[in-house]
Amino acid sequence: MNFLTKGAVSALALSCGMAVMDATPAHAITLLDFIRGGPKSRGESTIIDPSQGGRLLRAPQDPTPLPTVSSPRYYTYSADALRFIDTEKFADPVVTGAVATAGPLADTTPVDERRFLIEAHVKANNDVAKAVEAYYSDNSRPLVWVSGTEINDKAKAALAFLADVGTVGLDPADYAVQPPVLDPANPDTSARSRALMQFELQLSANVLTYVQDTIRGRVDPNRISGYHDFKRKDVNLVPVLKLIRMSPDVAAYLGSRSPDGIQFVALKAELAKLRAADAADGNQITISLTSLLRPGESSPEMANVVKAIDKHGSPALKAEHAATLASYAQAPEYTPELVALVEGFQKEKGLKPDGVIGQSTVRAMVGESNAAKIEKLVVAMEQARWLPEDLGSRYVFINQPAFMVYYYNDGKQQLSMRAVVGQKTHQTFFFQDQIETVEFNPFWGVPQSIIINEMLPKLRSDPGYLDRMGYEVAVNGRAVSSSSVDWYGSTKAISVRQPPSDDNALGELKILFPNSHAIYMHDTPSKSFFKKDMRALSHGCVRLAEPRAMAAAVLNTTVDQIGKEIATGQNHAQQVPQRIPVYVSYFTAWPNKDGVIEYFNDVYDRDSYVEKAFDITTKSREAQI
Repeated sequence: MNFLTKGAVSALALSCGMAVMDATPAHAITLLDFIRGGPKSRGESTIIDPSQGGRLLRAPQDPTPLPTVSSPRYYTYSADALRFIDTEKFADPVVTGAVATAGPLADTTPVDERRFLIEAHVKANNDVAKAVEAYYSDNSRPLVWVSGTEINDKAKAALAFLADVGTVGLDPADYAVQPPVLDPANPDTSARSRALMQFELQLSANVLTYVQDTIRGRVDPNRISGYHDFKRKDVNLVPVLKLIRMSPDVAAYLGSRSPDGIQFVALKAELAKLRAADAADGNQITISLTSLLRPGESSPEMANVVKAIDKHGSPALKAEHAATLASYAQAPEYTPELVALVEGFQKEKGLKPDGVIGQSTVRAMVGESNAAKIEKLVVAMEQARWLPEDLGSRYVFINQPAFMVYYYNDGKQQLSMRAVVGQKTHQTFFFQDQIETVEFNPFWGVPQSIIINEMLPKLRSDPGYLDRMGYEVAVNGRAVSSSSVDWYGSTKAISVRQPPSDDNALGELKILFPNSHAIYMHDTPSKSFFKKDMRALSHGCVRLAEPRAMAAAVLNTTVDQIGKEIATGQNHAQQVPQRIPVYVSYFTAWPNKDGVIEYFNDVYDRDSYVEKAFDITTKSREAQI
C-alpha cells in the first residue's frame, strides 16, 4: 500500500497521541508496552561481537543525547500596555493661547473648562486612547460628564454602574474614578476646571475600558499559556462616547453592552444568587480523606459521609436506604449496607458506582463553598467572553473539566457523551474551530512528540520493532523499513503511522476540525477509560464514548449508515454537509441543558492562572491612576 494514499494525508497532517491502551492485541508485547518499558531498559541494546564467537554482549549506556519535544507552557502574565492619551489633539488654536498666557488674575475669572483638557494626564490601552482622542479632538462636541462647573447626572449614573460591575463578573477596581472634590468657597476657578477635565477624561477612558472588557474579556487568553488559542475580539469603541451622550439612560446603555447569550445569563444569575446567599453556612459538612476509602475499611470520616448523603442525597435514594440511615450509629466501619448507600449516591451523581470514596465522590457529597463557586463563576464569565456571544443554533461543545462532549441542534442539546481529554502533561488546548470531515477506518499518524519523547529511546535499541508491529515508516514520503532508519539522526523527515485495524489508536473513525494543535475527536479501543470519573488520560485529542452517534449527527445521517461506512474496512472520508462550530473549551462552571450551573474540578489548574491575570491587570490599571 502506498504510504501517501488518499484519505491518509489528513492523518499525517493531523496526528494525535494516545494514552496506555487497556485492550491488549494478539501481539506478545504491544507498541505501548514497548514505549513504556518493554523487555529492555532505556539506553541498553543487545549486540553480537564476532570476535567473541558470536557471543551476545550488552551495549553500554547510549552516549548520544536524546532529543525532546517540549509541551506548551504557562506564562507570567503581562497586562495590556498603557499609554498617555494625546491631549495635544484637543487643542483649540483660537483659545489655547489665552490659557497659556493668562496671568495670576485669570484664576478668579470664569473660564471654559474644556480648555484644560490638554492638561489632563490619563493612561489607557491603545484602542481606548484612540477612541478618546477621536471624540475630544472634535471641539464642536460637548463634554460628556461635565456640565457647567459640575459633574452631571450622566457621570453620576456611570459611576454608580461601574461600581456595580461585579454583577457581571468584572472587578469595580478596574474602572473606579474618584470624583473631583470641588470646594464652592474656593475662588480658584482654573484649579476647579483642571480637576473637572481630569475627571472628564478619566471617566471616558474607564467607561470605554469597561465596554471593551465586557465584550472581549479583561485579559488576553493567549498571554496566559500556549494552550490558549483565540483571536481576540475587535471592539468598535469610536461611537461609544457619542452614543452615551445621546442616551437618556446611561446605565441601560452600558448594561446592554454586556453579553446576553443564554449561557452567560445563566452564569450571571447564579453569581447573583450565591452572593445573596449566606456564605457562612453553619451546616457545612466537611469530609477529610487523604486517600481512597474502600469497602471493608474503616475511617472516622464515615460519620460525615453518611451525614452528607443524608443532606445532599435525593428523596428517592434516602427512601430506598431509610433503614440504613436510621440505624447508623456513627461507627467508623465501611459496612456492606453503607457501601450500597454510597453506590446509590454515586450513581445518581453520574459517578462510577463502585463504592470507592475518592475526591470526586467527596466533592459530590459536600459540594463546594459559595466562595469557591463564585471564583469559578467569575473565571467562567471571563472565558465566555472569549467565545462568540451566541454559540449558534448548531454546534459541538467540549468541556474538558466535565470530561463531556455535547451536540446542539436548533439551539437544543440532542446528544451528550463521556469523553477522554489530555493528561496534565499532554493538555488539550482551549480554542474554537469548525468541523469539516469525518474519516472512517483512519490511520494513526504518530506525532513527532511521541516519536521523539517516547519511541526514540526504544527504537535506538530495537530499530525493527515497528516493522514487526505492522507500523508503516516513511522518510521524505518514501516507504522504508523501520530497521533501515538511522534513529540517531534527525526525525523531521520521518513519518510513522498505524494502519486501520482493531487495535488502531483512533478506533473506527475520527472527526476532524483542522487546526495547528493536531487535535480532533476520535474513537478508541480503550473503552474502559470511559468508566472512570477522572478522564484526563489521552495525549491531547478528545476520545468519544459514542463516536458513531457523533459522526451521524455531524453528517446528518444515521448510526446504521455510519456502521456501513466502517464495515467497508477501507480508509475514506466524508465532508460534513455544512461546517459546524466546535468549541474545545475549559469551564469549571457551566450551565447544563436545563440552565442549572454545574461545577467541575480544575483538572489543569487553569483557573488559577486566569485569576493571576486578573490581579496583574487590576494592579497595572491602579498604578496608572
